[in-house]
Amino acid sequence: MKKLWTLWWIANIFWVVIFAAGAAIVWIRDVDGAGVTQTPEAKLVAFIVLLMAFIFPLIIQVIWLIVNLRISSSKKTNI
Repeated sequence: MKKLWTLWWIANIFWVVIFAAGAAIVWIRDVDGAGVTQTPEAKLVAFIVLLMAFIFPLIIQVIWLIVNLRISSSKKTNI
């Protein structure tokens, strides 16, 4: 069981670091890949797109958390 929780935390840290790096790139850049100057509105739209891209991994992590909690609670009641 300890392995599942360790892997869950490692996966969470990975996704948080990737999201933070993506958010920093979106907010720091002055010009995007197409050469368009980034206004605050354009940066906000890019950030929303980034959020939508990370919803799927978030759902997977929440499901994984629920499974881990169920497994750990069932093992405690069996002991």
